[in-house]
Amino acid sequence: MNEIKDLARGAIERRRQDVIDVGDRILHMPELGFKEYRTAGVAKEFLESLGLAVRDRIALTGLKATLDTGRPGPTVAVMGELDALVVAGHPLADRETGAAHACGHNGQIAGMLAAAIGLSEPAVLAGLCGRVVFIAVPAEEYVEVEYRRDLVRSERLHFLGGKPELVALDELADIHICMMVHLAPMEHRAGVAESNNGCVVKMVRFLGKASHAGGAPHDGVNALNAANLAMQAIHAQRETFRDEDAIRVHPIITRGGDIVNVVPAEVTLETYVRGKTLEAIFDAEAKVDRALKAGAMAVGATVEIETLPGYMPLQNHAELGDLFLANVAGMFGPDSIKKDGHRAGSTDMGDLSHLMPAIHPYMNGITGAGHSVDWTVTDQGAAYVDPGVAMAMTTIDLLGNGGQQGERIVNEFQAPMSRDEYLEVQRAVFRTEAFGPE
Repeated sequence: MNEIKDLARGAIERRRQDVIDVGDRILHMPELGFKEYRTAGVAKEFLESLGLAVRDRIALTGLKATLDTGRPGPTVAVMGELDALVVAGHPLADRETGAAHACGHNGQIAGMLAAAIGLSEPAVLAGLCGRVVFIAVPAEEYVEVEYRRDLVRSERLHFLGGKPELVALDELADIHICMMVHLAPMEHRAGVAESNNGCVVKMVRFLGKASHAGGAPHDGVNALNAANLAMQAIHAQRETFRDEDAIRVHPIITRGGDIVNVVPAEVTLETYVRGKTLEAIFDAEAKVDRALKAGAMAVGATVEIETLPGYMPLQNHAELGDLFLANVAGMFGPDSIKKDGHRAGSTDMGDLSHLMPAIHPYMNGITGAGHSVDWTVTDQGAAYVDPGVAMAMTTIDLLGNGGQQGERIVNEFQAPMSRDEYLEVQRAVFRTEAFGPE
């Protein structure tokens, strides 16, 4: 097994500069979710250069390429995410869209492609069984919510995130295990958290009555006041959120009125409601809905609350995480790895962790806070190449020796949900409610 891993690592190292070049190329062409056509094209070209057949335009922009050993065994998916997010002011932000790779998804794609180099090496492939599927996933960052909601309404999508959409399309039916690596500012080379928050998403519209703000404010109903009161009511709920549930609610006003001398008649707001478990999320979102209604009631406005499915809480598979960290420790020493507890951010990898063994570890190579203007790749090898080596080695653990370890992990895994149950839960989140004067 170690010899096979050395062969994979050597193949990746020989194309080290190619991996760095593709990571930097994507860094300088950030695209937002479900619009990542150029980024997907770069990934497709690279995979095809390895002799892999690629299916593209999956969930609008995603793609899949399969490496088949020709021998029976599990199927492992190695994933990377295509999209950027809006960080206006980032030095590498797109001037038109504000999109920037301030979360490192360019490194995810580079790492996936690096793993493909190592695992497609003929001498490596000869020692494995089963299949490896390389998947470039669109739209992990839950942004441009209105745009994505309209894609769902027009039936171009089922869900607003890339991995949920792949599940809905049944594109993961043949996958038994999945993995991907996220970048993070950290002292250690790699870390695996126990879990991450899930979330639901709310789009809120307060409707009042316009009037002259100076001459006749008494004739109006101020929708902005309703929104402000609603946010204060949400804040008043925070002491009711249990620490162990890791609830996060962070609303923003996306439209606060039209002109300053008119009482605002329409104000819009977006928020996530995050939590460690589905039960905690649904409890918290009921309190948020109650607060939104209270703001409307206080001033006599109407509120429309549209609730959209976000992401399931992530549960990293413990044994897979240990395999991954052991490979990183083998590369850089035992002090290079770290295990974490719960993280309050959300990822649609959580959805897959409800269906199959999944890991979403972190590796370094960057500095700056995530989703901020100072996010910077400082070590291209650590950010682009090393994740691919670690994922290739972990895949070898799973598919080498006749695939015994991979088969055992798959057979022992008790999925929290079937695909049908997952789709039922997520579809049930879609709802719109109006509350206000008769």
